This record gives sequence, structure tokens and C-alpha cells, in this order.
Amino acid sequence: MDILAQVTASGLFGTVIYTVVGVGLLAACWYILDLLTPYSLHKEIEEDQNVALAIVIAGLFLSVAIIIAAVILS
Repeated sequence: MDILAQVTASGLFGTVIYTVVGVGLLAACWYILDLLTPYSLHKEIEEDQNVALAIVIAGLFLSVAIIIAAVILS
């Protein structure tokens, strides 16, 4: 069976919508976390080269991405 034959317009549209929602949720998590911390996350990671903070933020993004993917697949 050809894989392109199985792609439907509604499936493609749903995938695009869920992608936009997922990226929006990740951006919202970054914004909320930046508001809750007493320092600028961007400054700490970019200018001060805080690797530990970058690893923590990466773990947060991975966990939120896994949660979003689980919700989309259910």
C-alpha cells in the first residue's frame, strides 16, 4: 500500500492543528517559567552560560512534549 494514499486532508489538517497547539503550549510554559523565576532565563542561559539551567529547561520541555504527545495520541 502506498503511504501517500493513506494521507487524508482531515488527518493532515489535524496534525497541523495539534502541532501549532503543542508549540504554543511549549512557548506558554517557557513564558510562565520566565515570569515565575526571579531572574531572566534568557540572560542566564545565553549570556552567563548556565549549563545546569539549560539542562533543567531541556528536561522540562521534553516532559511537556511527552505529555502533549500522549494527549494527542489518546
